[in-house]
Amino acid sequence: MLVQFRNWYRRTFDDPQVVILAALLVLGVLVVIFFGRMLAPVLASLIIAYLLEGPVQRLQRLGMPRIFSVLVVFLAFMTLLVFMFFGLMPLITRQIGQAVQALPGYIAQGQDMLARLPEQYPQFISEDQINQMLQNLGYDLANFGSKIVSLSGVLGVMSLLIFLVLMPILVFFFLKDKHQILQWFRAYLPRNRALAASVWEEVDKQIGNYVRGKVLEILIVWIVTYVVFNFLGLQFAMLLSMLVGLSVIIPYIGAAVVTLPVALVALFQFGPTAQFMYVLIAYLIIQALDGNVLVPILFSEVVSLHPVAIIIAVLIFGGIWGFWGVFFAIPLATLVKAVLNAWPRNREADEDEELQEATATDQT
Repeated sequence: MLVQFRNWYRRTFDDPQVVILAALLVLGVLVVIFFGRMLAPVLASLIIAYLLEGPVQRLQRLGMPRIFSVLVVFLAFMTLLVFMFFGLMPLITRQIGQAVQALPGYIAQGQDMLARLPEQYPQFISEDQINQMLQNLGYDLANFGSKIVSLSGVLGVMSLLIFLVLMPILVFFFLKDKHQILQWFRAYLPRNRALAASVWEEVDKQIGNYVRGKVLEILIVWIVTYVVFNFLGLQFAMLLSMLVGLSVIIPYIGAAVVTLPVALVALFQFGPTAQFMYVLIAYLIIQALDGNVLVPILFSEVVSLHPVAIIIAVLIFGGIWGFWGVFFAIPLATLVKAVLNAWPRNREADEDEELQEATATDQT
């Protein structure tokens, strides 16, 4: 066993390109883990600049100089940011306040519905079980409320102001001086980095397609859901549609989680009526169109990953980096897949395995 490990180590790390790739990966992970919170505005600005680089390059292909392309795209981004901050945020904040005010009434309705269950189905549930459920629900709601209060402090406001001031400045200079920054960064990299460059080219294509497509998917699902919910007269339409739009960040899991608040609001507002069913049917149609029509169109060039790999990536990277880990779980999984594909393997062992499989197939 020790001899096999020594042979694998020598065969793998005798190549300096593999050593460089491994060192860059370890360095990147360490920087994010130890300096992630400190460099959060920089990392967020890099992500936004990466998103805006696509429109900048399209304008350049149309013949516009880069500086003018950067100015046009940056002004459009700032207009969208101002609209979201002064247009959407007050509406969403107001609906959050209305939802908090309506929460005691919803809880009372839920308690009444639960209290009637032992009378309707005494063979399945007892009154003691209902009381225990109500006590646990009250405890969970109290903890949830205390967390909300603790999050909304002066520190959160100061962090938001720092992001709002620093991020536009950083985004503009990342776009404007992209080539100078990359040239400076390459000057400190080893020359023998062909393997790392090939991995980055593949990952750059996949991450670029994924992130831009995911942002567009969020906006489309958000807008369509808001129009449908508003047409059906559902309360908190903007808040719920925003949750539905953000739910596409986490494939499979997000849609299942957001179904609960949508169904509860519709049930408490309309009761078990036809209007309640219309809301659920419309919501399910939106989810079906998103998964079967919109996603294949937006992500046709993205490497497909197995659902199990996606869920594992969401759990691992979300546990490490929180929201951003969840958002970039699929690109990070794509990075891992690209590194594994580019990583040198024992070709002789692979050929022996293929020969054995072919021989077994011929014998059968």
